[in-house]
Amino acid sequence: MAERRVTIGWAEGLHARPASVFVKAVAATGVPITITKPGGNPVNAGSMLGLLALGAQGGDEVVLASDAEGADQALDRLAKLVAEGLDELPAAA
Repeated sequence: MAERRVTIGWAEGLHARPASVFVKAVAATGVPITITKPGGNPVNAGSMLGLLALGAQGGDEVVLASDAEGADQALDRLAKLVAEGLDELPAAA
């Protein structure tokens, strides 16, 4: 299983607009991803309700994970999005 630990770069955390940006980015990767706070239960990263229930605040650490083909590249892109608080998924390298 591929994982990336990342600190949330959006000041407001994964709420409202940032959560919407993140869900769209997950869908754009085409890879099933889970997200969790360390020690918590993973939720589907493509689910707006799951993200909001996670309660992730700015500065919190989260773990992105997937065991699907293409997971490493997708997780790298999503980790950059989250860490830098970007408005869209970074281009593939």
